[in-house]
Amino acid sequence: MKQRIAILNGRFDPLTIDEAVSAVFAAINKRERGWLCTVNVATLMTMRHNPRLQDFVDHASWVVADGQPLVWCSRLFGTALPERVAGIDLLDALCRRAAQEKKGVYLLGTTAHLLERTRANLRQRHPGLEVHGSSGYFAREEWPARADAIRASGASLLCVGMGTPRQEFFIAEQWDRLGAAVAIGVGGSFDVIAGARFRAHPWVAKLGLEWTARLVQEPRRLFLRYLLTNTMFCVLVARTLAMRMLGQTTTKS
Repeated sequence: MKQRIAILNGRFDPLTIDEAVSAVFAAINKRERGWLCTVNVATLMTMRHNPRLQDFVDHASWVVADGQPLVWCSRLFGTALPERVAGIDLLDALCRRAAQEKKGVYLLGTTAHLLERTRANLRQRHPGLEVHGSSGYFAREEWPARADAIRASGASLLCVGMGTPRQEFFIAEQWDRLGAAVAIGVGGSFDVIAGARFRAHPWVAKLGLEWTARLVQEPRRLFLRYLLTNTMFCVLVARTLAMRMLGQTTTKS
């Protein structure tokens, strides 16, 4: 595995989406276990004041950058990340590979109705895909029972779409019961695959503004979060780079 790239409090693997898929299935076929984290700017900033989430990401087998601003900033911090690895694109690529290798996939998240549409759409895209699932709306005391159901399904790959940090905490707390070889938090990907929400146009994503599409769809829930996290990220990056430049100047003098 290539050395991870540090961006503020995050450590990212310099993987393309194809490399990430290959790494996940290599682990599955070797009967190794681990989780993969897709980290965007909002998640990175949340990690700073949520030690449990920071610890979960720090102990991930793979951490990929789900945000164009992180790819841009990686160049400023030393080594460039090869590309953005969006959670929804990774989910689709993993399901394609799972269908080819006859590996089971379990989806945990969203409503029962949207989950069925997600499963149907994934089966249509990837014929032969074995995909199980259950809704993500359940009480804390039901976590062990959900984990037991995932184990009973025999799925090799678990994709949890319950939002950060709930999805990460579920994986961490139920890890020994889950049975799946690899677990991934995929946020709101199921709702997009089901057709209930839309993604930003590719050119908007390339500009690092894909978050605006989510903001338009959920302004009340996301406005303050994005205002705070995006502002904090820009301030921290600018401060870190300024301190680095000052240190270099001091060393030269």
